[in-house]
Amino acid sequence: MTSSAPHKSILDSPFVLDLFAGPGGLDVAGHVLDIPSLGIEWDKGACLTRYAAGLDTLHADVSAVRRDAFESLPPEINVLAGGPPCQTYSVAGHGAGREALKRVMNYIERLMGGESDETIDESLKTLSDPRTALVLEPLRYAIQATRSLNRQKRPYDVIVLEQVPAVEELWRHYAKVLKETGLPDGTKYEVVVGRLDTEAYGVPQKRSRAVLIARREGLDAPSLPAPTHHSYDAKEWNRKNESDQGTSQHHQTALGDESLQPWRSMGEVLANPVGTHPGRPTPFLVRSNYGSSGIPGRRGVRSDRQPAFTVTGRISRFVVFQYLERNVVYEGPRFSMNEAGMLQSFPADYPWSGTAQAQQVGNAVPPLFGAHLLSAALGLPTPDTDLMAKPWHPATEEQQAKLRSHGCGSKDACTDRCPRAADQVPPPSTMRPRKSEKSTQKKLA
Repeated sequence: MTSSAPHKSILDSPFVLDLFAGPGGLDVAGHVLDIPSLGIEWDKGACLTRYAAGLDTLHADVSAVRRDAFESLPPEINVLAGGPPCQTYSVAGHGAGREALKRVMNYIERLMGGESDETIDESLKTLSDPRTALVLEPLRYAIQATRSLNRQKRPYDVIVLEQVPAVEELWRHYAKVLKETGLPDGTKYEVVVGRLDTEAYGVPQKRSRAVLIARREGLDAPSLPAPTHHSYDAKEWNRKNESDQGTSQHHQTALGDESLQPWRSMGEVLANPVGTHPGRPTPFLVRSNYGSSGIPGRRGVRSDRQPAFTVTGRISRFVVFQYLERNVVYEGPRFSMNEAGMLQSFPADYPWSGTAQAQQVGNAVPPLFGAHLLSAALGLPTPDTDLMAKPWHPATEEQQAKLRSHGCGSKDACTDRCPRAADQVPPPSTMRPRKSEKSTQKKLA
């Protein structure tokens, strides 16, 4: 359920186009807020999840839709949203995007100056990693909207973008040109940019995101969503819990604003039965699969009273230890995809489908966080923490067939118009062998 305040948006009928939509985080948020959306997603597995969830989807390349099929998009779309792939920008990636930030900023200037798509595309071929250029797509869609005859050259009213913290600098450049330069047709926006922690919005997970919210001039100026929960500070938690006494709530209220709710812990979300989720016994400990403080040999450990580590594609490798009695633990079952999704704030029983489901979960926008972003962008009431509390009801086979006919061109299979995984070049950075692995391979050869 949402806040009891009137459900009144700054737009008469908001309709979201979700670029790089993944398995549906932002679209789930739109669904529970009664906001229609259309998602464009490349990955087949993520599309299968979306179809199973009943989400309107195009199985397509975002860039190709802009070039070849923009006029076929619903003209009533007035909200542009997206989280471009972050591999080349994130700390976990190889850094091609971070090195190219200044070049990408130059491309932004050229796009806003009205340079042709053909010239820009030719120049983008010089980037070492083609995915780096995908962060330009939201801006290119915003520009294309002002040229679309199907839309009567009407610009988007609202733009909502989110990415890893490393992209904050780029979002600030987006904000500068949207506000000061404007789109080539003269449309300007009021923009806010910030770095937000998802646990401060009720997501039971420590995750930081760079966020941009823009509203077309003539609408009220935008603002970032106000936090509803305390942020999690690992050092403060460890200092106050050395004796393992007290509750997380007592420690959090001492950290600052008492009007904020305590951040939500893993145990709070997973302990009780919901839908087909039987509930996970507490207390438990979680050991992450990645290193702490950048040291691979030092694995982080958290208890069920803390929020989860940032959920990534490695969530299925996290080891969970259950207690037999005080200070005696045994290795229990690892997180199911249902549980991993719940740590991302997806409703229980969300129908994860296709391949690489853990990666789908890790790549997704946390739906509860997405609901806060959309609500702030559209001037809606602050969402309640229990917005995603009810189990998700998957689509029927008939509904899935209809969605897939629209998204792929066939009710039961992909078609020639669907992108192929083999065309994704270069491969994701997580698939590239590390230096140590390369050395081992050479020795074995």
